[in-house]
Amino acid sequence: MAIDYSHASDSDSCEQLSGPTKQDMAMMRIAIAGTSGLARLIAHYINQQTSHHVVFLSRRPQPELKQRFQVAVVDYNDMETLQYALRGIDTVISTVTGTNQIELIKAAVSARVRRFAPAEFEGLPQLRASDDPLDRHRTSALQWLAYYAQNIQSTVFICGILYERFQPGGLAALRIGRGSGIDREGDYIMNCRTMTATVPCYDENLNPTATVCMTAAQDVARFVTKAIDMPQWPPEMRMCGHRIGVKDLVILAQRLRGVMFNPITWHNSESLRTELQLAITQQDDEQQTRLSALISTAEGHYDYQHADLNQRFPDLRPIPFPDWFVAKWRSTPGS
Repeated sequence: MAIDYSHASDSDSCEQLSGPTKQDMAMMRIAIAGTSGLARLIAHYINQQTSHHVVFLSRRPQPELKQRFQVAVVDYNDMETLQYALRGIDTVISTVTGTNQIELIKAAVSARVRRFAPAEFEGLPQLRASDDPLDRHRTSALQWLAYYAQNIQSTVFICGILYERFQPGGLAALRIGRGSGIDREGDYIMNCRTMTATVPCYDENLNPTATVCMTAAQDVARFVTKAIDMPQWPPEMRMCGHRIGVKDLVILAQRLRGVMFNPITWHNSESLRTELQLAITQQDDEQQTRLSALISTAEGHYDYQHADLNQRFPDLRPIPFPDWFVAKWRSTPGS
C-alpha cells in the first residue's frame, strides 16, 4: 500500500533524534492514547512502579480517570490541539487505531516527542497484509513511523494473543478491541461458556502444527512499564506468557472446564479460506473478520520463538495460562 507523504510538513522532519540524559529518564511524561482496559492497566503499572507522569489522551472527558491521572481531551482531526496536548511528552503509547493513530503520529513528530509505541499488542505485524480486515490502518501507521524514523524512535510491542479473549465477556469485558469485530466472548477459536469451538490447528498435510503465543493483559502492561525505562528501543519487543499448540490449547480448556467442546470443528488454512469466500459472497462482514483471525492463527502470525522482554526482565514472571483460566472461570458453569 502506497502512502501519500505530501501532507507531511517541513517542520515535521527538521529535528533529528538525540539521546536522553539520565536526568531526562528519571521522570518522563508518558502520554497514553485511548482509555481501554489495556490503556488503563499500562497507566496503573507506570503510576505504581515508576516516577513517571501519565497523561491520558481521550476524545471525551473521563471524570473517573481524572481523579488519579491527568486527562487531555483531544480531537484527532485538529492537529493544533493534538500538538498542544503533546507538549513536553517524552513517550506516546497508543491504543487507538485507524486514521486517528496516523494523525497522532504526525502530531507527535511536530511536538518533538522522542518515542512512539503504536497500537499493535498482537502478533507479528510483518505477516499481516494491509488489506487484512484486522489491519485497521495499522500497517499505514508503521509506514509513517518508518518515514519519520530519523525524528522519532518507535517500537512494536508483540504479545501474541491476549488471554482475555478467552475470559467471560471476552476482550469487550475489558473494553479492549472495540470495533475490531472479534472482541466478544466466543469470537475467537472457542466459546468457553457454550463449549463450542472452531479450531485452526492443522497445516496442509493435516498435522496439528499451528501454535500461538499468549499473554495476560496485566503482564503486557507490566512489560511495557519495564520497557519505558530502557534508554533505547529496538524496532520490536516480544513478550510471552504461554506458548502452546492450538489443538493443545483447546484440549487444555476442555480439561480445565471439565466439559467437552460440542460441536467442535477442526480446520487448516485452506478450509478456512473456503469458508471465507462463502462469507464474502454472503457479505457477512463479521464472519469475514472472525475467519481472518483464524486464518492468521493457522498461518502462524501469532507464534514466535524469541521473547526478548522475558529474557531482559527475568524477575517479571507472567501468569501461566492455566492458572489465569481457572481463576476466570471458577464460578461459571459450562453448558
